[in-house]
Amino acid sequence: MKLSKSFLLPLLLLTACAASGPGSSSARPVLYPNAALKRMGEARAQQEVDACLARAQAAGLTPDVKNNAVARRAGQGAATVGVAAAVGALVTGRDTEGVMRAGATGAAVGGSAGAVSGAMQDKPSSTYRNFVQRCISEKGLDVIGWN
Repeated sequence: MKLSKSFLLPLLLLTACAASGPGSSSARPVLYPNAALKRMGEARAQQEVDACLARAQAAGLTPDVKNNAVARRAGQGAATVGVAAAVGALVTGRDTEGVMRAGATGAAVGGSAGAVSGAMQDKPSSTYRNFVQRCISEKGLDVIGWN
């Protein structure tokens, strides 16, 4: 089965959108422009943020909750669509080879769709974010959100 570029591009765009924004594990702290930020400047404040992010990871924390959502959803999608395609081929009277081909194709499509769905289920770790926010606040900076 060959996938066309017109199919892959929207798939990649959806995955990219899911991997950014305040609810993603790649979000960064947004700082309130308080006196400490004005005193140290934006560049130095971002260095402090980077140091706190690194400190959290050095403590064994990760930005996202590891829950194997991608693998689980890929398996569910492959099983569901693969069986449905095979049953559909069987009902329409295809021979054994046609049923097997339909099942394999359905499993490939379902697994891909399931993997994308699972990738969109990544959740940021609240423990990681709390660690980073506390570290940043000890520097005198205030976090007002994540982007």
